[in-house]
Amino acid sequence: MIPDRTGFQGDLPMSQRTINVAADYPSKGHKGPFRALALSGAIALLSGAGSAQAGPTIQYGDEGFLTLNYGVQFWGQYREYTSVNDNGDKFDFFLRRNRVTLQGQVSNRIGFYAQFEATSDGKGQTVTTGDPVYYRDAYLTFDFSDPVRFIVGKFKQTFTRENLEACLEPLTLDRAETIAYTPFGRTRDVGVAMWGNLMDAMVQYRVMVADGREADAVAKDAPRVTGRVHLSLLDPEYQYGYKGTYLGTKRVLTIGAGYDYQADVAYADYPNQQDMKDYSAWTADVFFEYPYDWGTPTLSGAYMDYSVGDAINKNPDPDLPLTSELDGWYAKAGYLFPGKMGIGRLQLFYRHEDSDYNIDSGFYDQTWDSGGFNYYIDGQALKATLEYAHIDFDKPRRGVPPLEDYDQVTAGLQVIF
Repeated sequence: MIPDRTGFQGDLPMSQRTINVAADYPSKGHKGPFRALALSGAIALLSGAGSAQAGPTIQYGDEGFLTLNYGVQFWGQYREYTSVNDNGDKFDFFLRRNRVTLQGQVSNRIGFYAQFEATSDGKGQTVTTGDPVYYRDAYLTFDFSDPVRFIVGKFKQTFTRENLEACLEPLTLDRAETIAYTPFGRTRDVGVAMWGNLMDAMVQYRVMVADGREADAVAKDAPRVTGRVHLSLLDPEYQYGYKGTYLGTKRVLTIGAGYDYQADVAYADYPNQQDMKDYSAWTADVFFEYPYDWGTPTLSGAYMDYSVGDAINKNPDPDLPLTSELDGWYAKAGYLFPGKMGIGRLQLFYRHEDSDYNIDSGFYDQTWDSGGFNYYIDGQALKATLEYAHIDFDKPRRGVPPLEDYDQVTAGLQVIF
């Protein structure tokens, strides 16, 4: 039987539709033990890594299976700068994400996940830049119990909530372009993480040790260490990843915080190989979504602070990212209309971001305001999105399109198989 995703009660992750894991973590008034370790690796990481729809599955042995998924986002985008000569204005069609995923279990305790992406079709990229197809993710999961789980390989960095929100299940069109991503490793890193759920998944913890920055400019080769914890006050968010919206299927109030650190990542005086600086960052976030008879509101916000000892304003190596000295925050709001509307369902959203780069020139400081809607034809499996955004720089550089104010309109279509 195919779930009724247009009604959204069936718009659940593949693993929940297969073994009803939601029954193991019901609402706070009806707690129960975690009983479904057989598919725990896929359950834990599916929402954070990508598609939430079930593709074809191959069973092997008593406990093993392999599931294939394909997801793609097709965007059309127009950007208009404030320059009087229209320098930089452009219109593009591109694929924001184009991914094939293989996931499954070897046994009731060991799982795996591999995701391929075609960068040659992506935003701002051509077939001549980088490898045409590469591994976005590749890791193994080891689940000894719900409180003790491990991930080994290349996978999502566990620092910010928005990075951990599934890119094919967002509230707004996309994540923040800068503040959601750490300056080193961006969205993924290679390493090992220990994580788990405590107190019937009211509390979740994560500790990750990874490569971090490995450029020649690194003063000393030290591991990157990241910690994160969250508290779920209503229905638990028990997976490794999050969603930007649960489409009215859960009552969620989650508060989270994270810390990220790597020693000796850069020289403040790179030509003389002196004045070593550590990288550190912290974040705090909150997420709320609650279905009512009159509709489902969603509210989300976070603050991030990244620093490498102000090295960017001294004499650092040329590869030190501009985001290495950055603090910022975002706030998101959404409203999902109740019931069905024709063949689908409408959700309005608004987003505000404020980014301060703490660079002496001040040219990069900016605010982002955007609004639009998602129209869910078949849940997240088939949806259309329209967003208008205005980006305002504190000190715009007229005639330099990347650093002057602009308006942007994006229409997107998402399909998941």
